[in-house]
Amino acid sequence: MPHTLLLAEPRGFCAGVVRAIDVLDAVLDREPAPVYAFHEIVHNRHVVDGFRQRGAIFVDSLEEVPEGSRIVFSAHGVSPAVVEEAERRQLRVIDATCPLVTKVHLETRKAARDGFEILLVGHRGHDEVVGTLGEAPERTSIVDSAEDVRALSERTKPVFVVTQTTLSVDDTAGVIDAIRSRYPEAQVRNDICYATTNRQLAVRTIAERSDLVLVVGSINSSNSVRLQQVAASTGTPAYRIDGIEEIDPAWYDGVEVVGLTAGASVPDELLDPIIEDLKRRGVTRVEPVVVAEETVVFQPPSGLDPGRA
Repeated sequence: MPHTLLLAEPRGFCAGVVRAIDVLDAVLDREPAPVYAFHEIVHNRHVVDGFRQRGAIFVDSLEEVPEGSRIVFSAHGVSPAVVEEAERRQLRVIDATCPLVTKVHLETRKAARDGFEILLVGHRGHDEVVGTLGEAPERTSIVDSAEDVRALSERTKPVFVVTQTTLSVDDTAGVIDAIRSRYPEAQVRNDICYATTNRQLAVRTIAERSDLVLVVGSINSSNSVRLQQVAASTGTPAYRIDGIEEIDPAWYDGVEVVGLTAGASVPDELLDPIIEDLKRRGVTRVEPVVVAEETVVFQPPSGLDPGRA
C-alpha cells in the first residue's frame, strides 16, 4: 500500500480564479437575489454548486436574464457581441474575466485592426476560445493540432498567432512549430499563462517519481484535463477525478508513491479528504514538491469596491 504522498506545488487556485470567485462571492453577499453569471464562473463543479446553493443563477444566454439585472461575466471572458447585448438589455455587468485572458482579447483585436489574419490555437467550443474568437470572427481560424495547421488554406495576409491560456505546453509547442514551418513570417504570441505552465511542470515532476498520479479537477476544466495528460505522458498511471468519491481503491494496488495535484479552479479543501484517506491507508510521508513560487495577485474589476457591488 502507499507509504509516500507527493504534493505538487503550485496546485489549485490561480490568481485569475481567486479574483473571479471573490467577485461573485462579494456580489452575492451585497446584493439581493437573483444574481446571474454568464457561464460557470470557473470550471469546477463543486465551486459552481456552492454558488448555486447561495442563489447564483448560471446562464448560457443573456436572453435568460431579465433586463436590468446584475450579471457577472466568468473568468473565461466573453465576446464583444455579448458585451453589446448586455448593454442593450441594460444589465448591470461586473466583468470577472481573468486579466491574462483579457490580454489575449486585446492582442487579437489589435492584430485584426492591423490587417493580420489570426490563428487562434485552442479547443473549439471552450468558453475562452469562443470569447476570443468573437473579437475578430471574420479574420480568425481556430487550430487545435499540427494537422489543423496543415489543412489551412493559403493565407494572403500576414499571420498573427494567439493561444488559449490553459493549453498543454508541449502540445502547443508542436502546433506553433507547425505554424512557423508553414508561415515563417508569422508573429506568435504564446499566451499559455504562468499558472498553467507551473502546474504542468509540477505534475510532470511528481509523475516521474510516482507510481500513480491523481489530478483533482472537473471534466470541463481544460487545465485539469491537460494535467492528467501531462502526468500520463511520463508513463505513470494518472486519473482525473472531481473528488475522493471517484477514486477506485484498486488503483492503489501495488502502489508505493502517490502524486497529487489539482487544476487551477480547484479549492484545496477537495484534496484534504484524499490526503487523510491516504494516511489511513498507510502513508506516513507527505512531501511537498515545489517547482515555483506564485505571488501574482489581481485587483478587483471596476464596479466592485469595498463599499458596494
